Amino acid sequence: MKTVILCGGRGTRLNEETEFRPKPLVPIGGRPIIWHIMKLYSYFGFNDFILCLGYKGEMIKQYFLSYDELAHDFTLALDSGKKKISHHNHQTPKWRITFADTGLETETGSRVARIKKYIGNDKEFFLTYGDGVANIDIKKLLTYHRTKKKIVTVTGIQPTNPFGVIEAEAGLVKSFIEKPQSKDLTSGGFFVCSRKLFDYLSDDGSCILEREPLRAIAKEGQLAVYHHNDFWHCVDTLKDVKGLAYHYDRGHRPWMLWER
Repeated sequence: MKTVILCGGRGTRLNEETEFRPKPLVPIGGRPIIWHIMKLYSYFGFNDFILCLGYKGEMIKQYFLSYDELAHDFTLALDSGKKKISHHNHQTPKWRITFADTGLETETGSRVARIKKYIGNDKEFFLTYGDGVANIDIKKLLTYHRTKKKIVTVTGIQPTNPFGVIEAEAGLVKSFIEKPQSKDLTSGGFFVCSRKLFDYLSDDGSCILEREPLRAIAKEGQLAVYHHNDFWHCVDTLKDVKGLAYHYDRGHRPWMLWER
């Protein structure tokens, strides 16, 4: 079963980083965030990935093409007249990665539409964004999707409110809660999709997954939600990056299930 990762956006709200590299390559603990995402799926046995590339996509290609040299110690021998590389502590993930150039300005829905040929005849596939991590149980998510038998299942999360919330009555504050967890569900990515999703997408470049396609699917009663009330974090802004790095540096890494 394939995992499609959206990696093509410009990430303008994270311009401090994305001026120099695509958002999926923003490092957390010395590894790009896309590596953390792929490690999560790999932990549950899903190792076949399709990366929807766009902005600075060549840098993502180069990272994986040079993966062993970037991730491990190695010895380079030039004395024979030919380059010979010997890797040390070789622990390369058993990943199969398809790199799909889906366009520089392409919207999310059209990016997914443009990789249909790489899904082949598979009846379902995973889909997520290249900027968010969670300690979600991918197999339970898949089981839930198959139980609901809908076109798409989205993971619903309840993010922390970035501001303090007050409860007021007659002009007086009754209570004050510092950054409470939201009561409303928000899309956290980590979708499971039937191939029927492609019927709602257009590859013309302007199709935004989160608008017409998912709204139509929801209206038809074909959009299920999987509740995830545990750790979830995206790197949408520099503050988000620093927040996730803070978790990592403190040794609080709940999304890194493979370390348990």
